[in-house]
Amino acid sequence: MTPTAAYGSWPSPIGAALTAAHDGRPEYLGVVGDEVWWTAPRPAEGGRRALVRLRPDGTEESVLPSPWNVRSRVIEYGGRPWAGTVRADGSTFLVFCHLPDQRLYAYEPDAPDGAGPRPLTPVSTTGDGLRWADPVLRPERGEVWCVLEESTGPAPSDVRRVIAAVPLDGSAAEDRSRVRELSDGRHRFVTGPRLSPDGRRAAWIAWDHPRMPWDGTEVLLADVTEDGRLAGPRTVAGGPEESVPQVGWTPDGRLLHLSDRTGWWNLYRGAEDGEPVALCPRPEEFGGALWRIGLTWFQPLDNGLVAVVHGKGATALGILDPETGELVDAAGPWTEWAATLAVHGTRVVGVAASPRSAYEVVELDTRTGRTRVIGSPHRDPVDPAYYPEPQIRTFTGPDDREIHAHVYPPHNPDRAAPGGHLPPYVIWAHGGPTGHAPLVLDLEIAYFTSRGIGVAEVNYGGSTGYGRDYRERLREQWGVVDVEDCAAVARALADEGTADPARLAIRGGSAGGWTAAASLVHTDLYACGTIIYPILDPAAWADGETHDFESQYPRSLIGPLDEVPARYRERSPLEHVDRISAPFLLLQGLDDVICPPAQAERFLAKTAGRGVPHAYLAFEGEGHGFRRADTVKRALEAELALYVRTFGLDRFDVPALEMRK
Repeated sequence: MTPTAAYGSWPSPIGAALTAAHDGRPEYLGVVGDEVWWTAPRPAEGGRRALVRLRPDGTEESVLPSPWNVRSRVIEYGGRPWAGTVRADGSTFLVFCHLPDQRLYAYEPDAPDGAGPRPLTPVSTTGDGLRWADPVLRPERGEVWCVLEESTGPAPSDVRRVIAAVPLDGSAAEDRSRVRELSDGRHRFVTGPRLSPDGRRAAWIAWDHPRMPWDGTEVLLADVTEDGRLAGPRTVAGGPEESVPQVGWTPDGRLLHLSDRTGWWNLYRGAEDGEPVALCPRPEEFGGALWRIGLTWFQPLDNGLVAVVHGKGATALGILDPETGELVDAAGPWTEWAATLAVHGTRVVGVAASPRSAYEVVELDTRTGRTRVIGSPHRDPVDPAYYPEPQIRTFTGPDDREIHAHVYPPHNPDRAAPGGHLPPYVIWAHGGPTGHAPLVLDLEIAYFTSRGIGVAEVNYGGSTGYGRDYRERLREQWGVVDVEDCAAVARALADEGTADPARLAIRGGSAGGWTAAASLVHTDLYACGTIIYPILDPAAWADGETHDFESQYPRSLIGPLDEVPARYRERSPLEHVDRISAPFLLLQGLDDVICPPAQAERFLAKTAGRGVPHAYLAFEGEGHGFRRADTVKRALEAELALYVRTFGLDRFDVPALEMRK
């Protein structure tokens, strides 16, 4: 008979250190010769991103030793940071962006002389310098084409972005003038170019403030001249109210692009000389929010088929016949496929996860329909009996609107709760807010559920995955709809007898941190909250206290600051600290330029002396999103300590949280 113990007091083998060691996932897949390469997290190595290659014998091997960190900071969230190829002589050649200095480097990993990476681009002392992303190798021209983000002054908004050509011979390493600019700089944001199979045309995506890329983007098409210029760029798809997050080419040279012109991101062919044709029109998403430069939801195969990531809520990998519209999904347990695909002959490679497995590199053989894990395989660090069993739920919010959520009840094979007891629940608000909580194994969730604390991840109005109408519920309603939807889920769980109504908490990071803080301000529903690298002062955030990419995001989320300043004040957690009565934990990276620590410090200054218990942990060397193993461990333990204290949990295996008033 299973022993009984109070919810929240259960012992668990899923410790904070174990959870931190498995943080992160593979990203930015590519094929180099016959090998699959990707970037991989290294939490124990200061949170760096390694570049990994999969050898033909199945061995995974780091291409670059520590401290090389393959990560771009273009638009701060970054983008594809590497490109590789096999030369005619069989040698491997790599170009990558190194995080600390953001320079592009060239490297020959198999060179017999063992020479290290050599810089291709210079360092600039203006503002945040020069940054690069989404490289496309042009060895026949001796160049790499990519996005250049260049600071022109000290302010975050002093920046320009163009498509540029960098010589591979290193001649631009100390000479900015050797970088050729290919686009004219008239657009605030651009992606890297996608070249037609014959190399004679290039397509890319561009957009401008105040739009975000999920609001409206343009597809630009230009001719590639013999001397390597982009001539006659013209807009062929997209627009102010049409979001195109990816472009590509069929093997026979026809343009492909994703568009939400019908309210769902679907795949289209054509647009160069007429109306584009929808290849598989469905009320589901074949794309997503372009938070990083170079994400891929589709990849054409040489035989004319197209690999696509698609779904409503959960996603699948499918193979689309563009001539018939037939779509066949890959078999397997995965419920979430990341926006990174690569193809090699008849094989498709992606990154996928499920409620029982973390993200791993998966290959689909389109000839046989067989799928298999080829890299970064999930290995259970503990008995999977301790993993939570998610429930896919749809709740009803104000105005009878649907709210999508994943509910993770407490689960531990070694313990059961006494009869008549209800568990505490933590409502998780995802970041973005134009984002999505995927249905995957998350050891941070298991860390709590295996101890007897339930978790509910809410894909509140404004989330991606459910069409444009659902996404735009948050337009000028940020701080209202997200707060209401999270509260509706929490109340429903309490009303149906799933959660203890006296022991509800709210937590979130970034935009989810805003929702958590706003929830403590505008409701009395929660007993406590965890606020992680949050937005707390939207007026300052919209007035130069964040990076360029999101600097005008509040115009759509709240409204134009100069037209509705009172709305900013009413929504702002910073302006209403006096309404907070619940204890809270605030976690902040001191190097965060997206949600800077200055906002957290002003929030704390207004909280001091009010008698509300609170704790603040600030982490040196961490930016927006914690990456270091020791940080993740400390943050998790502090969050659990908050719940131990607030919910009266009987456990002594986490360091006590020092609370101020």
